Amino acid sequence: MSIPSFLKLVEIQTKIASVFPFMLGTLFVVYQYDMFKPLNTLIFFGSMLIFDLTTTAINNYMDYRKATDNHDYDYRTTSNVIGQEQIRERTVIITIFLMFFIATGLGVWLVFRTDLLVLLIGFVCFCIGILYTFGPVPLSRMPLGEIFSGVTMGFGIFFLAVYVNAYDAGIANLLWQGEMVTIQFNLIEIIRIGVVSLPCIFTIANIMLANNLCDLDEDIRNHRYTLPYYIGRKMGVLLFNGLYYASFLAIIISVIVNFLHPVMLLSLLAIYPVYRNLVKFNKEQVKSKTFVIGIRNFVLINATLTILMAVSVIIQQMV
Repeated sequence: MSIPSFLKLVEIQTKIASVFPFMLGTLFVVYQYDMFKPLNTLIFFGSMLIFDLTTTAINNYMDYRKATDNHDYDYRTTSNVIGQEQIRERTVIITIFLMFFIATGLGVWLVFRTDLLVLLIGFVCFCIGILYTFGPVPLSRMPLGEIFSGVTMGFGIFFLAVYVNAYDAGIANLLWQGEMVTIQFNLIEIIRIGVVSLPCIFTIANIMLANNLCDLDEDIRNHRYTLPYYIGRKMGVLLFNGLYYASFLAIIISVIVNFLHPVMLLSLLAIYPVYRNLVKFNKEQVKSKTFVIGIRNFVLINATLTILMAVSVIIQQMV
């Protein structure tokens, strides 16, 4: 398999959705806890990214298998990357298993360097990631797809990026003694991390929502019942808009309660370009024309937050 074919198989351009929560979580742990463990961070990034590549490859492979089993596979369809790139099926399977074992190995290494809570959270995220694209009824084809993608990537990655650097800072811990397993956590710290991660959660969920809104008619024909099917296109568009504005509200609240530095309020300048993009999306939800708006707004908001979070760290270090 050539490198370009591999990059198409794993849809490398979509991995930005996991990189931003990682960067924000890493910067936040430095800002809030003044802690940073480079090796733990590097191991987590590798495990997270490779596992994300694995789930995407599984998704593309399952699409390929379902299409060929139903005798309606179109080699010209860009989403059917396996046929389009003429990648051998055996090569795809080997690649998936290889990436899976590498990601798992890195995850186990990280658990030994931190604690068992990383194992538990990693296992939950692992199960959601696999079930998201695999199985008789993948989560991505259910009305809960937006919730699972937003929470798993927006909060899960953000939290783990914080925790692998500050696992000994009293945020939470898991104790296993004999037959007893006890999970303890600092409620204030969990709320703090949860509120700060809300923009990641909402903007990632909106990528899925934009995709489902654009594919609504096709999904209904193919008996895929995603969230817009149940709440309707109009309500889905309103939700799409509302989640972006809720992201900015979460930033304001985080600053007011002293979870974030006041410099983060400069991110509110992104409201206008986000609004301009929403005007276009509200007019029509067409995959080839307006789905990209979900990606643009995601990058716009999270890139702004990442830059300002880095500025927050610099200001804090200078004080």
